[in-house]
Amino acid sequence: QVQLVESGGGLVQPGGSLRLSCVASGFTFNRHGMRWYRQAPGKERELVAGISDIGGVRAYTDSVKGRFTIDRDNAKNTVYLQMNSLKPEDTAVYYCKAVGFSSSWGQGTQVTVSS
Repeated sequence: QVQLVESGGGLVQPGGSLRLSCVASGFTFNRHGMRWYRQAPGKERELVAGISDIGGVRAYTDSVKGRFTIDRDNAKNTVYLQMNSLKPEDTAVYYCKAVGFSSSWGQGTQVTVSS
């Protein structure tokens, strides 16, 4: 069964950086695109970034372009989200997801941007 374990969240000041990790198991990792989502309190879950199966294609929502970078290491079954120049509006629970497994979500990792 698909398992996704996110980590790396925390409390950071505005302008700071965090690197999120998501370790995947239960499927052939290098055959699936991966995505990062986030959900802020009182808001719907939104797609933040995506990366293709071997990493050749990356895409970002407009609000994080130029600040966030998605990457993956297929040897480690891990997808990353490097977040720089963080803003208070980036505060949310961040989740990773494998393309093709619509009902499989990890527990998420909390990111709080506050002074």
